[in-house]
Amino acid sequence: MSTINLQKIEEAVKMILEAVGENPQREGLIDTPKRVAKMYAEMFSGLHEDPKEYFKTVFHEDHEELVLVKDIPFHSMCEHHLVPFYGKAHIAYIPRDGVVTGLSKLARAVETTARRPQLQERITSTIADSIMEMLNPYGVYVIVEAEHMCMTMRGIKKPGSKTVTAVARGVYEQDHIKRNEIVSFIQMK
Repeated sequence: MSTINLQKIEEAVKMILEAVGENPQREGLIDTPKRVAKMYAEMFSGLHEDPKEYFKTVFHEDHEELVLVKDIPFHSMCEHHLVPFYGKAHIAYIPRDGVVTGLSKLARAVETTARRPQLQERITSTIADSIMEMLNPYGVYVIVEAEHMCMTMRGIKKPGSKTVTAVARGVYEQDHIKRNEIVSFIQMK
């Protein structure tokens, strides 16, 4: 599917409202299907984007040391329940041959990857794999921490619980000291 079908979403939302016993023609709900369709088009816009595209533009600098962007906020939708989860991503990489990307490109890759029905584990690995493939750094380490509404507003109902996922590629796969260095930088205020 290459585009989002707003009309189909509107029809589905009307059906959901009816299925839960609501009247989609009630004053407060008349435009709800249209609003939800527009929201889904925005929230799922990443389905039609490739995060690797952001790493096609590179710069050459005399730098082969750590680059870390931390506390990149994001929100996504759990593919199991279609409810939000949100949090922060931290991305570290060590450039090879001085190949670096713009810092905003890292944040854009997070946003694109998150804007689709998603799993936190997949967000983490997709970002790391995209950077490895496109920039060919010595290593990449991505940590994502998020609160999942499917755990806080339904099911187990544990607000405030956070899920942390991490993916290590290249030198970070074996070098625990380098990984611990990243974690200590992330914890710095």
